[in-house]
Amino acid sequence: MTILVLAAGLGSRYGKQKQFDTLGCADEFLFEYNIFDAIKSGFNHVVVVTNKENQDFINNYLKNKLPSAVQLDVVVQAKEDVPEEFLELAEQRIKPWGTSHAVWSARDVITDAFVTVNGDDFYGLSAFQMAVEIIKKSSSDKHFGMVAYSLVETLSENGTVSRGVCMVQNNNLSKVQEFEKIQKVDTTILDQKTDSVFTGEELVSMNFWVCQPSIFNEIDLAFKKYLASMADVNQGEILLPTTIQDLIKAQKIAVAVVKTNSNWFGVTYAADKMNAVQELKKMTNNNLYPSPLWN
Repeated sequence: MTILVLAAGLGSRYGKQKQFDTLGCADEFLFEYNIFDAIKSGFNHVVVVTNKENQDFINNYLKNKLPSAVQLDVVVQAKEDVPEEFLELAEQRIKPWGTSHAVWSARDVITDAFVTVNGDDFYGLSAFQMAVEIIKKSSSDKHFGMVAYSLVETLSENGTVSRGVCMVQNNNLSKVQEFEKIQKVDTTILDQKTDSVFTGEELVSMNFWVCQPSIFNEIDLAFKKYLASMADVNQGEILLPTTIQDLIKAQKIAVAVVKTNSNWFGVTYAADKMNAVQELKKMTNNNLYPSPLWN
């Protein structure tokens, strides 16, 4: 089983590449705790998607920390990595192509079931344990999964957040609706762009997907279609939730949804850093994690 860490984002709202900010008690990155929990849950392959500038650094940094039995691959998400017929288009692009493209970047190193996680989110041990159960129950390459969280548990006190609100039928995902500016104002949770109001108990996707390797071919097809229809080469991205939703609609996959009570937190804004540092310190003091994380 593989954990795929998406760590190529630019962190525009955070002010720098937040995936590589030192938040742990011994200056660990936030995504190291996800790797730690994944390995504890039985994952034996770590793949990190990053940019070219950080590839050697992350590879050297992690290979000296991870257990020897765990395979490590660090791959690059590059805007030039496109199907051959679109190379000229890619030369005009300023930034990479989105989260589906980030996953597609790992197509040459992943051959088994895998989970995706954001490099700037903390998901908690039980989320990975639930993912293992989904993988164990999967009987074909059409069986995917998602670990979901309650909306109210994923908000920031320091600004609006983008969240994919999930519609679930018979424990399977039927739709993800993206809202771009959700915030709690006094006692009301609303999306400032659409004026939609939420209870807070809605299930949301935090990009914790359980995928089969068959998704690489599906992304390849979707990516070619996306590139062929672009009106502006520097507008828009191909996003993983959209790709998965399209596959659900086409009845190519089924996505089992499980809700976790894990304590999620992340660093969308620079002001979120203090909360993340305090949460990691509290869990370390409660002996949920060692310090330093890797011995």
